[in-house]
Amino acid sequence: MQDTKTAIPLGSAPKPKKTGKGVWKRVVQNWELYIFIAPAFLYFLIFSYGPMYGIQIAFKNFIPTKGITGSPWVGFDHFTRFFHSYYFWDLLWNTLSISLYELAVGFPIPIILALAFNEVRNGFFKKLAQTVTYAPHFISVVVMAGMIISFLSPSTGIVTHIIEGFGFKSPDFLTDPRWFKTMYVLSGVWQSAGWGTIIYLAALSGVDPGLHEAAIIDGASRFQRIRHINIPTLVPTMTILLILNMGSLLGVGFEKILLLQNPLNMSSSDVISTFVYRSGLVDAQYSFSTAIGLFNSVINCVLLIVVNQIVRRTSENSLW
Repeated sequence: MQDTKTAIPLGSAPKPKKTGKGVWKRVVQNWELYIFIAPAFLYFLIFSYGPMYGIQIAFKNFIPTKGITGSPWVGFDHFTRFFHSYYFWDLLWNTLSISLYELAVGFPIPIILALAFNEVRNGFFKKLAQTVTYAPHFISVVVMAGMIISFLSPSTGIVTHIIEGFGFKSPDFLTDPRWFKTMYVLSGVWQSAGWGTIIYLAALSGVDPGLHEAAIIDGASRFQRIRHINIPTLVPTMTILLILNMGSLLGVGFEKILLLQNPLNMSSSDVISTFVYRSGLVDAQYSFSTAIGLFNSVINCVLLIVVNQIVRRTSENSLW
């Protein structure tokens, strides 16, 4: 007799539906984990997502006495005003050039330092070198700006005296617009390069010692082992950090620039973030500054997505 039951293919059986009761049951069962993540969840909810309600003033003529909801809508007028202003391209170029300069100089230096630290065999010297390079990371931005001004002062700066001691004329680092970007980038590299080596040293610690032993037996030099073993190990970490850095390409912070800024170097030091600060807090143009900040955030988000897709397609084989 032929079986009238229809066979159900393997793997195609209907999955039980997730009911609200089942979800809450799992929440109750794992309540410790939800309490553990609650502070971080509330932090981002209150301080990151909550203030996004005020983004709408970028499309309004915000009047403090009327509040956000009572202010009239103006659409994209603030964006149009910014795009057609005479300072738009200067701000965009200064921000982009400083970011690219910082990325080109600051991105490879932690990698080089990590490779160098990894090859040091003297434990005392290695710890001393790491401590010296890590220490500037813990200096606040205000103190760092004060140190830069003190070191590069045309009258009392130690860097100025060293240059003049070799018989050269010291440039005006603090007032010459041509030197501002170099001063900003190199001081930032000095402050953050040592701290940036930590993640690369962690990646290098996962290298199988057997690979180096086999390479030594085959006659590979130290440079060849670094090139063919250590550097390929760092490629996934380098790729991820590059994507994250590209996502903040126009996100140059205003604190350090504002502290080093003066009327003489304004032409090369004024970036989008400092302009937003002056427009919003100094000139009280709240809607206009919000529109500029929103434009900056959107561009950074788009760059992050584009660079992520490009890097993933070009390095998919090496990563996975």
